[in-house]
Amino acid sequence: MKIADRVTRFTESVIREMTRLSDLHNGINMAQGFPDFDPPQELQEAAIRAIQGGYNQYSITWGALPLRQAIAEKVKWYNGIEADPEQEITVTCGATEAMMAALIAVLNPGDEVIILEPFYENYEPGSIISGARAVFVPLHPPDFSFDREELRAAFGPHTKAIVINNPNNPTGKVFTREELEEIASLCQEFDVLAITDEIYEHILYDDRQHISLASLPGMWERTITINGLSKTYSVTGWRVGYVVAQATLSDAVRRVHDFLTVAAPSPFQEAGVTALRFPLTYYEELKAAYARKRQTMLSILQQAGFPFYPPQGAYYVLADISPFGFSDDFQFAHWLVKECGVAVVPGTSFYHHKELGRQLVRFAFPKREETLQEVGRRLAPLAQRRKSVSTG
Repeated sequence: MKIADRVTRFTESVIREMTRLSDLHNGINMAQGFPDFDPPQELQEAAIRAIQGGYNQYSITWGALPLRQAIAEKVKWYNGIEADPEQEITVTCGATEAMMAALIAVLNPGDEVIILEPFYENYEPGSIISGARAVFVPLHPPDFSFDREELRAAFGPHTKAIVINNPNNPTGKVFTREELEEIASLCQEFDVLAITDEIYEHILYDDRQHISLASLPGMWERTITINGLSKTYSVTGWRVGYVVAQATLSDAVRRVHDFLTVAAPSPFQEAGVTALRFPLTYYEELKAAYARKRQTMLSILQQAGFPFYPPQGAYYVLADISPFGFSDDFQFAHWLVKECGVAVVPGTSFYHHKELGRQLVRFAFPKREETLQEVGRRLAPLAQRRKSVSTG
């Protein structure tokens, strides 16, 4: 029996594959981006209260009104966006569904969508499912900035949208106001929509600031902002995401969402109201905690002999495997989980142009201090391998 052509154009998630290998080899999972610690106690108790209080059936398809109201409050004070909770906010089953719904809602077969690479692995399959053609623009190390002329050249008569992940996964790039203004200018010049994935917006380092593209002049009407609870509140399994967009765009997203998943989990929507109204001190402590984890992770990589790119935001770091003598990223990642018990993501899974990622892997570090110390112990022998390779 013949299957649909579209599904032959992408593989299963490499990230989830590495999680399975980690489980098989009793490894430490530094591949999939989820914490190994619990969410705030207050948030756990809110979810329990919601279940016991009867929030166990379908919510309104586009999200329970109290949650949409809390999202509207949050995007106003933090993102600088004024959104009507009745018409311009849609709650989804995680940011992944939000991105898929957005792409399907605005793209037609024959349209082009610009994706900055490296990119989170769901973006390219999303464009394929929507029937559009992806056009890739590289982010250049070491700071993963884009070349203005390369970006401009990607815009054309068939360009319908551009996808921006800020802070970026896997690089940790945080786009500056100047960079976002350049993107905004091109979107307005070429009449292009922007779809922004801002799920890591509160995980920032070295006093960097998060700027939402939709808050810039002329961009509210042409931006779909995607976010969720999972990373900021350490609840990746709750699957509560949301889309913020002008009413016409929101209506299109809601039409798709209605037939993708019906509704996000009701008790977790109710608990999400508590999360979104945490005091400012919560976010300050979150940034400080992740800054410590980043420093620990970078020290571990340095001691093991990895060159790396320090992230500006999010909780990942791209590391260079070239000193260790492996032909490519998959060979290294499979060897590392089997021999050292540490799972990472091969870099090519974040690139359309695979040659750009063959000597890279991604480490995720939302882990307890004792977990990170054990990772350091398991990676320590690599320093000797590097010496052997360099002298061999």
